[in-house]
Amino acid sequence: MFAVLKTGGKQYKVQAGDVLRVELIDAVAGDKIQFNEILVVGGEKTTIGAPLVEGAAVQADVIDNIKGEKTISYHKRRRKHSSQRTRGHRQKWTLVRVTEVLASGGDKSGVKAATGTADARRAAHETAK
Repeated sequence: MFAVLKTGGKQYKVQAGDVLRVELIDAVAGDKIQFNEILVVGGEKTTIGAPLVEGAAVQADVIDNIKGEKTISYHKRRRKHSSQRTRGHRQKWTLVRVTEVLASGGDKSGVKAATGTADARRAAHETAK
């Protein structure tokens, strides 16, 4: 059984046992999380969501939070303006191992939903109000 899930603005086709590198999720190593934005669930019968499949979920274990390779961008403005700027960036990733693909019953499983760090900050801000 496979599923197509959406997280961090990207879509991933997964099945049980896959290891994914996704955008940073608000979880630590050893946590069990659940992706609820499922676009397609396939197997014996394929279910395509409009836009999401109701009740479907993908459960995963968090392996680690890592940083990607550093990318450096260099900008130089020429002619009369002798300005230059170097910027570096390291993307933060979360490694997860998919344990189970649920075609139904994902909303009643009781596992913590996988949310990005920005979503977690917004939710904490809303509850503080």
